[in-house]
Amino acid sequence: MPRKTREGHRGPAAAPAFVFGMGVGGFVDGIVLHQLLQWHHMVSHTQAGNTKTVTGLELNTLADGLFHSAMWVLVVVAALLAIRARRQQRLAAGWRFHAGLVLAGWGVFNVVEGLVNHQLLGVHHVRDDLGAPLAWDVGFLALSAALAGAGMLLHRSAVRLAKQAGVPQDSKYAD
Repeated sequence: MPRKTREGHRGPAAAPAFVFGMGVGGFVDGIVLHQLLQWHHMVSHTQAGNTKTVTGLELNTLADGLFHSAMWVLVVVAALLAIRARRQQRLAAGWRFHAGLVLAGWGVFNVVEGLVNHQLLGVHHVRDDLGAPLAWDVGFLALSAALAGAGMLLHRSAVRLAKQAGVPQDSKYAD
């Protein structure tokens, strides 16, 4: 259900920027950690995904491709949500509003991915190339939580500034 302001009107749409942040966060993870640094792949900490075998590398290439496809879907969904919000005149103009939500979405994605894939399922860790030390996983979670928190603070500052100025968030003068 859409958020409503005190006057009963729906407020600016937060979902487009948040979902976009999740997709971008996944792309950065996949491109930087999987491909450029090659610290891990989607299933590199499993027996079948052993990166020292051709079969394991093939499985990880497929799994990484599926992961990137899912991130692409998130970015497309974010674009569709932004188009809908624009048509409803619910797209906030202020950069802090959107940048904060993008950072928050990125951080939340990383926290969920780190908890599920690194800790719960154990299919990979931040540094599988070093034997998956727990310190790297904990550091990743801490940085991700800080990213999400900083994003929410930035977003909330935009909302607070707009309220103090008496400017509706969907105004072109929001921040």
